Amino acid sequence: MANHQSSEKRIRQTEKRRLHNRYYAKTARNAVRKLRAMTEKETAADLLPKVSAMLDKLAKKHIIHKNKAANLKSSLALHVNKL
Repeated sequence: MANHQSSEKRIRQTEKRRLHNRYYAKTARNAVRKLRAMTEKETAADLLPKVSAMLDKLAKKHIIHKNKAANLKSSLALHVNKL
C-alpha cells in the first residue's frame, strides 16, 4: 500500500486517467464496428472521416498506438471503397 502523499495522488490520477482512456477507446471500437457493419456506401462514406478523426485523436494522446490507428484507418477505407 502507498505510504507517501505523492504516491497516493498518483494512484488516484492513474485510475481516473485509465477510466477516461478506456471510455474513449471503447467508443472508438464501437464506431469502427458500426462502420464495418454498414452496407450502404453513402452512409459509410459520411461516417469514415469522423471515425478516422477519432482514431487520430486517440493516437495523438497515446490511448492507442499510432500504427494501430493507421492500420484501422486503412482497412476501413478499403472496406468503404469496396462497397
